[in-house]
Amino acid sequence: MLKSEGPRYSRRDLLRLGGGAVAGSAAAYLLSACGSAADASVERTSTAGRLAAASHVGVAKVAPPKLVSRPTVSSGPVQSYRSRPDLSPATITVNTYKPGQAPGLIFMDSHNGVGQQGPMILDQTGQLVWFEPLSANRSPAKRAFNVLVQTYRGRPVLTWFEGAVVNGHGVGEYVIADTSYREITRVRAANGYQGDLHEFLITPQGTAFLTCYGTARADLRRFGGPANGAYYYGVAQELDLKTGKVLFEWRSDEHVPLEESYAPIIQKDAVPWDYFHINSVSPDTDGNVLVSSRCTYTVYKIDRRTGKEIWRMGGKQSDFSFGPGAHFSWQHDSRRQADGTITIFDNGAGFFRTEPQSRGLVLNLDLRSKRVNLVRQYLHPGGPVSAAALGSVQVLPNGHVFMGWAVNAGFSEFGPDGEVLLDGQLTAPCESYRAFRQAWHAQPATPPAVVARRSGAAMTVYASWNGATEVGSWLVLGGAHPGSLSPLGTAPKAGFESQIQVPSASAYVAVQALSSKGQVLGRSAAVSVS
Repeated sequence: MLKSEGPRYSRRDLLRLGGGAVAGSAAAYLLSACGSAADASVERTSTAGRLAAASHVGVAKVAPPKLVSRPTVSSGPVQSYRSRPDLSPATITVNTYKPGQAPGLIFMDSHNGVGQQGPMILDQTGQLVWFEPLSANRSPAKRAFNVLVQTYRGRPVLTWFEGAVVNGHGVGEYVIADTSYREITRVRAANGYQGDLHEFLITPQGTAFLTCYGTARADLRRFGGPANGAYYYGVAQELDLKTGKVLFEWRSDEHVPLEESYAPIIQKDAVPWDYFHINSVSPDTDGNVLVSSRCTYTVYKIDRRTGKEIWRMGGKQSDFSFGPGAHFSWQHDSRRQADGTITIFDNGAGFFRTEPQSRGLVLNLDLRSKRVNLVRQYLHPGGPVSAAALGSVQVLPNGHVFMGWAVNAGFSEFGPDGEVLLDGQLTAPCESYRAFRQAWHAQPATPPAVVARRSGAAMTVYASWNGATEVGSWLVLGGAHPGSLSPLGTAPKAGFESQIQVPSASAYVAVQALSSKGQVLGRSAAVSVS
């Protein structure tokens, strides 16, 4: 085991860490964005000038007429868009939508269901903002998990795990992309391990915590397995992102006996026994590390220097007693919050059910009395759900709580008083690992897309820009030749794809994406009207 003194983490540092764990990834983004606002303004102004020159259209002296637009809405289980026929993610249904929601967009993934699999971003109403198709339908060969905004080298970035799913854990690497969705780098686990889907958490110190899995053999006959049976062990690593150096590594079977597991051996030696199932790792306020083990029902506080357990919360060897409603099992996403509480997604189900429903928990640990008390629980607003895997609890900067309902592919936002402000879900049987609400401002490197259909003397223009967050309206350009187009009118952006009704048809059309202030953000190619 590699050892390191490592950095100490203040509560302010914790608020800067991305992920379901920690409240402040949105706050971290806002702080970092302030330093780059001027640069972004100059860049966009320059882009506007180049686009106007290229299309022979500048800022019109007389405003183009207003056009009517409406969003493309899919009635089936899979979304489809005329301007982006290559995208077919699962449909999102919003069951509850109330004012007072926290600012920011919704980040999640879609996998193991209908449509394409991949990372996605949604707006406040559940409309698609960005989607990256990785594979079709339910293939486990290439999926995305843990999509969130983090800070890398002082700039906001989008990160996610990308790879295969093997026996409930990931085998892949971690993508870091900039605000134009261009890949900056990929981070890989060290010491011969493959990156796991459960965790990739960038710290303010320029390091990253991640999870891995390894296999070993032992006499498993006392657990119902073979004499020389294979089992999975969990690994937590912290890497220096600049050098790739391992600053911390902890291996579960060197510290946690196999006897602590609640998971049965079902397939004998056909598949290694997943006795531990590591599913979250994050720094505590004192620089030590919190590790969650699904199959031992335990959250471990690990000494960074020695690898020894400082305490165990839950499971067969718990150092704490539990107050009413504070117990958890098969849990995910254990995080220390700025107020000292710990949040957990209590699955209450795994290889078998132990609780009537899954919950989000806020727990208080009293180190003197060695007791854990329930501060608050969050239940699914549509009725009890039982999530046998995955899940997340995110405390937002304004005190709201955002829940990802795991294999049920739902998300909910709760206000400070517990009121449900938003509740939505992907088409069943889709699943999603975690769900977050975070700030994100992006302008894709690729241009907007457009398609136009003639209907008599009029035409319908379909415009979209996958991943753009600042578009306020569309300027429709038309003409007899693709090199000489004139403004036909403007229409407000409506959903991922805007269907814009234009009273007169042209031979060719293009669209310009405009900001809320009328600034040109991007321009599509000119296409013929069919």
